[in-house]
Amino acid sequence: MKNKISNMIDHTILKAFATKEDVVKICNEAKENGFFSVCINPTQIEFVKNELKGSNVKVCTVIGFPLGANTSEVKAFETKDAIAKGADEVDMVINIGALKDKNYDLVFNDIKAVVDAADKKALVKVIIETCYLTDEEKKIVCELSKKAGTDYVKTSTGFGTGGSTPADIKLMRETVGPDLGVKASGGVRCTEDAIAVIEAGASRIGASASVEIINGGKISGSGY
Repeated sequence: MKNKISNMIDHTILKAFATKEDVVKICNEAKENGFFSVCINPTQIEFVKNELKGSNVKVCTVIGFPLGANTSEVKAFETKDAIAKGADEVDMVINIGALKDKNYDLVFNDIKAVVDAADKKALVKVIIETCYLTDEEKKIVCELSKKAGTDYVKTSTGFGTGGSTPADIKLMRETVGPDLGVKASGGVRCTEDAIAVIEAGASRIGASASVEIINGGKISGSGY
């Protein structure tokens, strides 16, 4: 189980005050423990790509993060720039306000702009920020994401009022079906948390407590 969980984890450091030393530590932990990727802010892509050279660990970054309120054109540019700098995966935040306004065309086109910009050169995950959504809104945005051609739907940024829950993962998995990935991010801080979201249907986990998760420890706090 430990090895299975390790290979599902995007080892994450997205804090504004993260230093180069912090990022190096995350990269070393990812290589030592066989995590799937390291998820970092865009300015660190090239540095992390070099740190991970020779390993199987992927480089993941974030787009329109954490509010999702950038224009679609900016998100598309960010995506192309991230891929050019070495990102293997991009996690984009939806336009949450547009979803709440029922402006579903804007939400769809915003996601599609990132999917098209990635052009299959990088895997795309759509962060829907579940803590702000009703169950009906969660289902709608998962359906829009699937229609737009994304690879994954993802629960949270870690900067909202809540993170992933098994109930949300189950709802998202039921909505997108078996072929899309579902990523649980935020609030997974121990082995039991990880097992709970995996059993609910998660195929990837975003966490900063990754080492504790695979070694049976637990940390407290907010965010990832």
